[in-house]
Amino acid sequence: MSSYPPKPIQPASASAGKPIQPVTLTGRHVDLLPLSAEHEDGLIAAVKDGRLWELWYTNIPAPDRMKAEIDRRLALRAAGTMLPFTVIDKASGRIAGMTTYMNIDAAGPRVEIGSTWYAQSVQRTPLNTEAKLLLLGHAFEHLGCLAVEFRTHFFNHQSRRAIERLGAKLDGILRSHLRTSDGALRDTCVYSIIACEWPTARTHLASRLQRAGR
Repeated sequence: MSSYPPKPIQPASASAGKPIQPVTLTGRHVDLLPLSAEHEDGLIAAVKDGRLWELWYTNIPAPDRMKAEIDRRLALRAAGTMLPFTVIDKASGRIAGMTTYMNIDAAGPRVEIGSTWYAQSVQRTPLNTEAKLLLLGHAFEHLGCLAVEFRTHFFNHQSRRAIERLGAKLDGILRSHLRTSDGALRDTCVYSIIACEWPTARTHLASRLQRAGR
């Protein structure tokens, strides 16, 4: 189990080449639990909060596709390329969404934080800020990551603003990067925070979280 406040930063070589193991990350507003098939009903209830699968610029599973999405993420965990989490809103005790470490490069190590969605009722609350603080803290301070990446649709302006508020910088835009579920081409914005930027980003996020929690 890992929790906030984080521990001092490790050298990047400390975890290089080692498989990234499932872990529970615990904060004041949110718990991030290793994804389990037992979370299906709670995740279906969460995705119905705002009918999130109807947003054209995202790839969020519909209720009848939730089991398949859980199975997909667990298969990627078994393959060592993804570490999926179920997001718990501590204020209500209910499941609020999903997030992951994905595209894991254990040799770096380097990870992407993505495939994230939250129930509409918890969006723009301290939950997201603290979840990112926990994920970034674990990546840099326990796994010794060189960088943490974020990717989103060019037209997902809400997501882009949220990523930029974390302190991430735009690395570039991958044009016609992939096809969405409806067959349309997606331009993907790639952001990252690198290890030397993390102490400043951590202070910034902790300050935001403290103000939001008042």
